[in-house]
Amino acid sequence: MTDNRARRMWKTFEPYHAITYFAPETRQATDAAGLKGGWMSYFGCRAAPLGAVGPELVAAVFYNFHPAMVRRSIPDAWGYATPEQLLDVRLTAVDAAIHRLFAEGGFGGGRLGRAAEVARRAAEVAPVAGRPLAAANSALDWPTEPHLVLWQATTILRESRGDGHVAALVAAELTPCQALVTISAAGGPAKEILQLNRRWSDEEWAAAEDDLRTRGLLDAAGALTDAGRTVRRQVEDTTDALADQGWRALGDDLTAELHDLVRPLSAVLMSAGLIPPDNPMAMRWD
Repeated sequence: MTDNRARRMWKTFEPYHAITYFAPETRQATDAAGLKGGWMSYFGCRAAPLGAVGPELVAAVFYNFHPAMVRRSIPDAWGYATPEQLLDVRLTAVDAAIHRLFAEGGFGGGRLGRAAEVARRAAEVAPVAGRPLAAANSALDWPTEPHLVLWQATTILRESRGDGHVAALVAAELTPCQALVTISAAGGPAKEILQLNRRWSDEEWAAAEDDLRTRGLLDAAGALTDAGRTVRRQVEDTTDALADQGWRALGDDLTAELHDLVRPLSAVLMSAGLIPPDNPMAMRWD
């Protein structure tokens, strides 16, 4: 995919947001709160802004996780810690992780304060209509410390983009499993990585492939056809176009400034190996 502005910005801020998923502090904090296992930690913390919702809603808005995987964590998570408690837990964990990850420098000072200021402005103009996860996160109170303001802003921005991506997948008539099949076939994360992290069985994966073949989007060898590549590109182009609404609202100059302020922070995180190279988010650093 060509790196247009919306995609460049996503790659710039995604590692900073993803601290909450990959830093061990989150799991340690949710274990202390009583949650059981890494996936209950993930689903509980990410869904907490929505309130004590059921597994059907979480599976719908997260989209590509197997519903049975969600049901193993939600609603049980709310019996160990309320959504309000988990919002505090995840912010406290991110705070600890950021201080550890940037202990050798690259953290603090005027640049971070400016990054937080501009990122908050970006988050406040990011589209939330029809975007439930973005809207739920944008309704939360803002923290006061700049490094946490930046994290909350990147969370709103990535959920706004992600909600738009789900809309693009629905419009393309790609089911959750088919979304994974096609992004893997397009050169994204390996099938094994996606099955491990999203829990679709071999039989379900094969059924998704069969349906895509029937539609002329996948060939007998499991590669995308020309039509399949077109559909996948349309999904990505639509995702970028919807996300770019917010960057247009922020303006070219502030968007470019935010990119230059946040990219060095994300570079520190990527060089520290925070996010695996073959990750289920299909985020690659260069």
